[in-house]
Amino acid sequence: MKNVFVSLFMAGVLVTTMSSCRLSKDVVTLSSINGEWNIIEINGTAVVPSSNQAFPFISFDTTTGKVSGNSGCNRMMGSFDVNAKPGTIDLGTMASTRMMCPDMTLEQNVLSTLRQVKKYKELGKENIALCGSSRRPVIVLQKKTPTVKLSDLNGKWMIVEAGGQAIPEGMEKQPFIEFNLNEKRIHGNAGCNLINGDFVADSEKPSEISFSQLITTMMACPNMEVESRVLKALDDVRSFGQLEGRGIGLYDADNVLVMVLIKK
Repeated sequence: MKNVFVSLFMAGVLVTTMSSCRLSKDVVTLSSINGEWNIIEINGTAVVPSSNQAFPFISFDTTTGKVSGNSGCNRMMGSFDVNAKPGTIDLGTMASTRMMCPDMTLEQNVLSTLRQVKKYKELGKENIALCGSSRRPVIVLQKKTPTVKLSDLNGKWMIVEAGGQAIPEGMEKQPFIEFNLNEKRIHGNAGCNLINGDFVADSEKPSEISFSQLITTMMACPNMEVESRVLKALDDVRSFGQLEGRGIGLYDADNVLVMVLIKK
């Protein structure tokens, strides 16, 4: 059944990419590419992740001109000119971190192809084509659906890891964070003092979140090391995602895991 699904998926993608990237009245506006997109095709070949791997993805911020994402192993980053002619985009400055993975083939294809991109165009109602100097699409993007939604964060979560270190069990005040989605506020305990503040989320980038105006009580405790790590991690958070078998992960701007939450 899986092979049949993959074959149908690839066939659908190949039919879609017969459309050219010729600049025309059908060109999408720059704002239409804002947000996060899965990379589902490269040079006419469908990307089919393995069972334990997600699609490589790219995120465009059309306000700042920043590009970020994951190329299959490493984080990637770059920028583009938000004032360029509609339908044109240059991703020649893409760079990435340098972690080694067992198979770097997909990663190399993603990065080398993105650096060729000069144009973008809508493909149907859901996909975007990225093209090089010719009219043929070299990459097809599909809007990314988060594996965990903002609404899933509602409620109380125990903080079991912060700053890359496990939180000791049996603390008098075990660190936790509680999300109130209706009010867009958080409440919790950092290990000694209470935490209160707001969180900021972006509907166009469903995996992004940050905390603002965090305030704490000012009580002194014998050991403030855990509290310091928790507060530093919360200040660094920029996104969230599902951790296989481990709850929710909170990540910094470089996509480094800075906190792990387990549902209370």
